Amino acid sequence: QVQLVESGGGLVQAGGSLRLSCTTSGRIFSSYYIGWFRQAPGKERDFVAAIRWGSGDTYYADSVKGRFTISRDNANTVYLQMNSLKPEDTAVYYCAARLRVGVSFDVWDYDRWGQGTQVTVSS
Repeated sequence: QVQLVESGGGLVQAGGSLRLSCTTSGRIFSSYYIGWFRQAPGKERDFVAAIRWGSGDTYYADSVKGRFTISRDNANTVYLQMNSLKPEDTAVYYCAARLRVGVSFDVWDYDRWGQGTQVTVSS
């Protein structure tokens, strides 16, 4: 059974950087995906970025393109490097696993979720 644990959230000033980590356990096939989503208070959970486990192909929401970078190491961790942070990036960030073929940016298409980590950007 795939499990996910996020870490690395915190409080940062606008313009600063944070790196989130998503440590996975269980078998993830090369054609599967790990995604990052975020949910601000009173709002829906939105797609941020995704990476294909085997090839490393990456995908980004327009709102973070050029500021955030998703990557993975050679073991079992996926990272979200967040630069030039803005107050509107404040949210709980979740990593999620899509245990099926084909990329998706929809929360309903992800099968396993972490518990989330809070990111707060002050102005």
